Amino acid sequence: MIATLKDNPVSRFTRGFFYPFRSARFVMKNPRLLQYVIIPFVINLLVFSAAVFLGLDFFKDIVAQYIPSGDAWYWAVLTYLVWVLASIFTAILVFFCFTVVGNLIASPFNDLLSERTEQLISGQGSDERFSLKAFAQDAGRSLLTEAKKLSLFVVGMLLLLLLNLIPAAGQILYSVAATLFTLFFLAVEYLGYILGRKRYSFGEQRRYVFSRTFLHLGFSVGVLCLLAIPLMQLLCIPLAVVGATLLYCDSNGSGTP
Repeated sequence: MIATLKDNPVSRFTRGFFYPFRSARFVMKNPRLLQYVIIPFVINLLVFSAAVFLGLDFFKDIVAQYIPSGDAWYWAVLTYLVWVLASIFTAILVFFCFTVVGNLIASPFNDLLSERTEQLISGQGSDERFSLKAFAQDAGRSLLTEAKKLSLFVVGMLLLLLLNLIPAAGQILYSVAATLFTLFFLAVEYLGYILGRKRYSFGEQRRYVFSRTFLHLGFSVGVLCLLAIPLMQLLCIPLAVVGATLLYCDSNGSGTP
């Protein structure tokens, strides 16, 4: 009975949910990982700042061009409402651009971060220094793999937009499908670094994710919550990489219970 309670879907979901948050404590306990976190952090900061600046500048031009100005109170209210809608749309646009571009550019560093995390968990090779030569050799492979995954994500999201053409229920179906697809992508995205090193093909990675559905679903929801916290987006990617590595090692008996 106790084993059943510990292994029910809610328990697995809850356990997976906290892995992205556990990773922050793991990094603090292993400060050697900070050297692999700082570069992705700077990359994410630049990408995020550029996306916000360009997005707000774009909408500023649209508001100034198409919204007539006047002294009446209703023009002020209309302008304010448009700015609110523009800000919400910009936030959504920044989220997708940041997730796609940030993961792509930082992928070689994320791969290295995952590798060093696994070494610390297993106790093997944790004293290995950063090698620019080794990093350069792996960077091309990481970028190519990441580009393939992100291309599939973008194509998938575009195809799901067609659901909006279905009368009445189209928008509801799209919202549900897009959310589930995003959660699946987050699990494959961050588990993909360690699964790739284990020689899992993309199809095998997909099957691995679905073999522990609720555990990985909880992890993805945890990552999504981090992305929703202002400014945490800058640290979300490296924390998710570490969290996914911890999750894999714990699930396969190579980490701490």
